[in-house]
Amino acid sequence: MPNNEKKSHIAHGTDADIPTHSNGPGAISSAANDPAHSDHSMDAGTQMSARDEINLIKQENLTGRQLRMARRLAQKHGLQTTSDLDAVRVLRNKGTDPFQSSNNMLKTAAGLGGAQSNLPATVRRSDLAQARPLDEVDRQIEIKNIQKDLVKRRRRRIAALVTKLICFIAIPTILAGYYFIRVATPMYASFTEFVIQKSDNPNLGAGASLFSGSILDSVQDSVSVQGYLSSRDAMLRLDKDLGFTQAFQGEKIDALQRVDSDATNEAAYRNYKKRVRIGFDPTEGVIKMEVVTPDPEQSYAFSRALINYAEQKVDLLTERLRKDQMKGADVGYQNAELKYAEAQDRVVELQEALGVMAPNGEITAQMALIQQIESDIQIRRLELVEMLDNPRPNTTKVTILKKSIESRKNLVTELRDEMTIGSNGELSLAKITAELQSAQSQLIMRRELLGASLLRLETSRVEATRQTRYLSMSVTPVKPDEATYPKAFENTLLAFVVFAGLFLMVSLTASILREQVTT
Repeated sequence: MPNNEKKSHIAHGTDADIPTHSNGPGAISSAANDPAHSDHSMDAGTQMSARDEINLIKQENLTGRQLRMARRLAQKHGLQTTSDLDAVRVLRNKGTDPFQSSNNMLKTAAGLGGAQSNLPATVRRSDLAQARPLDEVDRQIEIKNIQKDLVKRRRRRIAALVTKLICFIAIPTILAGYYFIRVATPMYASFTEFVIQKSDNPNLGAGASLFSGSILDSVQDSVSVQGYLSSRDAMLRLDKDLGFTQAFQGEKIDALQRVDSDATNEAAYRNYKKRVRIGFDPTEGVIKMEVVTPDPEQSYAFSRALINYAEQKVDLLTERLRKDQMKGADVGYQNAELKYAEAQDRVVELQEALGVMAPNGEITAQMALIQQIESDIQIRRLELVEMLDNPRPNTTKVTILKKSIESRKNLVTELRDEMTIGSNGELSLAKITAELQSAQSQLIMRRELLGASLLRLETSRVEATRQTRYLSMSVTPVKPDEATYPKAFENTLLAFVVFAGLFLMVSLTASILREQVTT
């Protein structure tokens, strides 16, 4: 007797409504809808209505999966149904059992195609009227059989689940723990923290050193040092100086952490990145370094060597800048010195060409002479006026005074022309003075530029010999006396979590795929 029919008998307590069949949940409708039996039932007046058939299907307690299968099969063949239960009824009326997947194609071709199947029946159909009701004893026996079957299935599932958990979680976790506790080579770690500081330039003003001493002032240098210590160049240099790769070779290192004797640079660099961890904290400007080796002496030695490499790198960061500043200051001073010499030669050339040493003195002397002559002219004019006031002036003296006054006026005019216009194609004293003053101004300016260039040259020379970047150690490396790695408990727990997560993901994926395939 099928389980669905047994459960329906137990649930509803009726023996006469639902007959006992051995052909599964679809046997009732299949027997009722057989062509020969259908004709016999029609003649006997026992044909059931659609509502009665749906009620009988409800009593079978079909699962949701079975109802979905029936609905999809009905939709596949274009049958009009009002519900999932109606889809089961229609398919059974067409002679198709929606729950027997092996016979669906044959039954669909026979029932849904409208043609009578000539295939021999493999299952003996029992008539609905021949169903024998269950008595109380049989019912209890069937209930016990169902309970035993359920318990047996549950035990098998629990045993299968426990087996899977042991195989896929427990055993791998035990193997991982055994490796971390017994097999893994102990590793020793040295920790270091340092910052890069920039010295203040005393020649700069307060505005130029606004960010001096802050994190922003050295963050670029810190990132550069971090990149260098994590590079292949640092690895090759450390391997050449202290044999970094050789420290992880040999039988003393377990197989998972060992580096082959003929390992390439890429394999050695992968091991270097795993064993030397460099981190930079931008909020504090601190570079943190951890060096892990199988020997505590080597861990300490490698840490000190990497710190020395970092100090050299910091010093080289500004070496080119300082050299360029020194070179520029030297070239600027040489140009200023050359320009100053040219300006001085120009002044000398003008003095020799014009015959004037100091134009200001020449002008002063010329003006003094003009003033003296003009004073003499005024005196002679007074004498002339006094002579003309006499009733009988001396004509000869008057003539001489007039000529004397006239000659002195002409002399003053000539002197003034020499100062402003010049005479006989020569430059005037004013032009001579302007040219000399311009040349002397150029000479003064070149002298000042020469002094500034000399000061810049001396400053650059001092900066070139002075170190501007410093590596300050906040945490110095200490030789470890106890193995840091492996952390057996933490790593074993992590392995358990990883294996459990993988098992859960695979189980869920398999369940989803199984559900999709069976439906």
